[in-house]
Amino acid sequence: MKQFKPNLIKAALITGGVAFASAPAFSQEANTDSVDEANLEVIQVSGIRGSLQRAQAIKMDNTSIVEALSAEDIGKLPDTSIAESIARLPGVTGERRNGRTSGISVRGFNENYVGTSLNGRELLGMGDNRGVEFDLYPTEIISNILVYKTPEAGMTTQNIGGSIDLQTVKPLTAESTFTVNGSFEKNAEDSPNPDFDNSGHRISVNFVDQFANDTVGVALTIASMESPRQEQHFRGWGYAGINFDNERRAQDQVEVPTDTVVLGGHDSFQRSAMLERDSIAAVVEWAPTDKLNIQLDALYIDFLEDDVRRGLEEGGAEWGTGAYTITGVENGLVTSGFSDGFYSVVRNDARRQEADLTTIGINAEYQINDSWTLELDYSTGKVEKEITDVESYSGVGRAGIDGRPLTARSWEMTSTGVMYSDHPTIAPVDLTDPNLIRLAGPQAWGARPLLAADAQDGFVNQPIFEEDLDTLRLDLKGYVDWGIVTGLSTGVVYSDRSKSKDNNGAYLTAPSYPSDAAIPDVLGVVNLDFIGIDGILAYDSLALFNSGYYNASDASLVQNDRLGDTYTVDEELLTLYTKLDLEMEVGDIWVRGNVGLQVVSADQSSTGFSATSDRDGYTIASPITGGADYTDILPTLNLSAEVAEGQFVRLGMSKVISRPRMDDMRPNTQVTFSFNDNQITSTDIENGPWGGSAGNPELRPLEANQFDLAYENYFADTGYVAVSFFYKDIKNWHRSTSIVGDFTEFYIPDLHQGSEGQTPVLFEGQVSSVLDGFEGFVRGYELQGSLPFDLIHESLEGFGLFASATFMDGEVDAAPGQSETRIPGLSEESYSMTFFYESNGFEFRVAATKRDQYLTEERGVSLALVDATKQGGTLVDAQIGYDFSESGIEYLEGLRVTLQAQNLTDEDDIQASAADSRQITQFQTYGTNYLLGFNYKF
Repeated sequence: MKQFKPNLIKAALITGGVAFASAPAFSQEANTDSVDEANLEVIQVSGIRGSLQRAQAIKMDNTSIVEALSAEDIGKLPDTSIAESIARLPGVTGERRNGRTSGISVRGFNENYVGTSLNGRELLGMGDNRGVEFDLYPTEIISNILVYKTPEAGMTTQNIGGSIDLQTVKPLTAESTFTVNGSFEKNAEDSPNPDFDNSGHRISVNFVDQFANDTVGVALTIASMESPRQEQHFRGWGYAGINFDNERRAQDQVEVPTDTVVLGGHDSFQRSAMLERDSIAAVVEWAPTDKLNIQLDALYIDFLEDDVRRGLEEGGAEWGTGAYTITGVENGLVTSGFSDGFYSVVRNDARRQEADLTTIGINAEYQINDSWTLELDYSTGKVEKEITDVESYSGVGRAGIDGRPLTARSWEMTSTGVMYSDHPTIAPVDLTDPNLIRLAGPQAWGARPLLAADAQDGFVNQPIFEEDLDTLRLDLKGYVDWGIVTGLSTGVVYSDRSKSKDNNGAYLTAPSYPSDAAIPDVLGVVNLDFIGIDGILAYDSLALFNSGYYNASDASLVQNDRLGDTYTVDEELLTLYTKLDLEMEVGDIWVRGNVGLQVVSADQSSTGFSATSDRDGYTIASPITGGADYTDILPTLNLSAEVAEGQFVRLGMSKVISRPRMDDMRPNTQVTFSFNDNQITSTDIENGPWGGSAGNPELRPLEANQFDLAYENYFADTGYVAVSFFYKDIKNWHRSTSIVGDFTEFYIPDLHQGSEGQTPVLFEGQVSSVLDGFEGFVRGYELQGSLPFDLIHESLEGFGLFASATFMDGEVDAAPGQSETRIPGLSEESYSMTFFYESNGFEFRVAATKRDQYLTEERGVSLALVDATKQGGTLVDAQIGYDFSESGIEYLEGLRVTLQAQNLTDEDDIQASAADSRQITQFQTYGTNYLLGFNYKF
């Protein structure tokens, strides 16, 4: 019989200070075996290999299928963000947002379908929904990260994608230390915006110690960072069908097939950003007796990000002007041409995001006797977030003023979007001339009856989010002798969650209205040569707004999507669970595992507004409520068989759910109309002025039955290979449906017209809502391995490789009238590789991740989230370092220095039409980021 004994593994975990509260219990059967101290010395390997060894020990001992990541030392994960570290794990992929890896997908499901916890407690995010933005959490507070791919009955954060548990140290079992970490950060690209810097820093202090005869342990982390980002950004409006009734088609220089499409316009900019984050994390552990252990966890994060986006918004063929000539067509796409003009909108946009997160938890564990333990846990969390997003428009003069020059351009489509050049016959307009450019909207974008058509010189979106989560949990755990049942865990969990959004906004009008004026305090020029344009004038729009320069008009008076997207969602969950630990001998194979049942009773309710317009064009908003209550029963089974020494076969079967997205649960309904001449006169329903939407407060959880099978072979302390198969049978999925609706009944002739009285060409538009009941599947294979090269030859000691590959496919029923069957976050292929060397204090590593195309979302009009397709890509990071503890220099002992390069190959982010990858809708490039860092351990 090959009975798995975890003593050495458990010892390794204890020396690393793992938070056992969130990990499965170890077998009591091995409690009579003593731990060999010599072997403990072997396990306490530091640096990269020590991190891999601890992570492998966690993975080996778990009865669930998990991936683990362990810090190399206190406050030292191998990357500068939690997201980057997690994204290197098998079956996990990262998503860059504005240059930072922030989103995480597990087995093809993005963070909205992945539960996240801190020491076993659900963690609030700082985003619009449940998903956690992992780059906002400091790496310095993390000791271990566990990704659960199969759930257990006691896990309240189980989700369709999986669960991620971030674990801090347990100070009573962790090594005493006082550590200082710091780094200087710089981007390879100079800041294109004159008022933003290109360098930043990180500094943190970690303290762990024990007091009162080792009955009190304290871990404290204080961290602060400033991190810059630079970005070149092209965004295509979309691709319009050709209007063959236009007389200008006779001047086309090539034959144009009837199904040809053309770029309808763009807004492109240079972005600079500075993220500031201050964090305090504390863990206090008190063991007044051998039977009682009390632990207090607290985390506070103060987050601030300022960014500016300076560039141009220009209508193109069809959606901006009909006066254009086609000079090139290839397979249904106009590849080149020239247009005779559009009144370019010079955009100086600025955004400030401020957020505070506070989470506090207290846990009391009482050992009733040698077999039974009672545990009581309470936690509370709160997030407050406010976004101020200022749009500021300038150009060659206010809309309607005669004699303004049009911007005429030639264009050629490229693999990254478009490249502009001068028109063959019309002289260019100098958008960097302060005597020409005026602070006034050059397009008729007003909002009657609140504003005249020529009175909008900017806009500000100011959504405010608040979220609270309180959780109370009581668990009873014990060891039993019921045949194959060796342990029992049962408990009850109550949680009360509330999330609200106030969708504020205002139209901005310059004080010079109805005339225009020069731009005050010009900062300089921002170059746009990445799309072939010389540049535009730069000024500080956020400072103008904050100073009261603009006259602000409350948009909620006429924009139905303001109150139509203002809501509060409340959710109460009562969870009962029972889990039985299993141990048995089948032949000569030792099998461990667990079987359990979780019962979740949900009571969800929401309040909001139903918004439409009266005959004068002002918003009519009526309070509206909705909700539902229901119960889900979730069985789980996990088995792990040690079929040979160090070789395991694991089986997982479960029913899992993901709670509905918070914004989908709003009860709101709304009808909208865009007072934009180009849209009012458009014949394309995709570019029309009408729209409508509704939430669904009765949504049930997303649901799947899943099957997992894995084989793992551990052949060395840091060496293993594993292969796994998983299948998720999706029984309930949500789809955002968009159908064509007739808005004739809402049409008010004196209101719904263009700046010159134009009647809308179309009276139909897209109406969106969210429905459930859709079914589908996701299946995939994961291959992974870790190889210490000294197994090949002793001369290669110190070299190592960790690599993984994931292959998936899946789909969910398309919504009525739609063709979209993809799942957000699913890439059919993804790869990860880390190659390292570590010896005598020297270390280097090269890490790369690769994923292919996937469905995601981004902020659209009024900062609402809309679907988008990213093309994927390859990210390569590198690091070299030296640990002076190996140098023999006494006064430098404890010092470690590193140099890191992120995005070494300057990988682009590209979004394109799902139907034609040549139809680029977004292109972003960020440059390489460098960090020079140190770690000093006293």
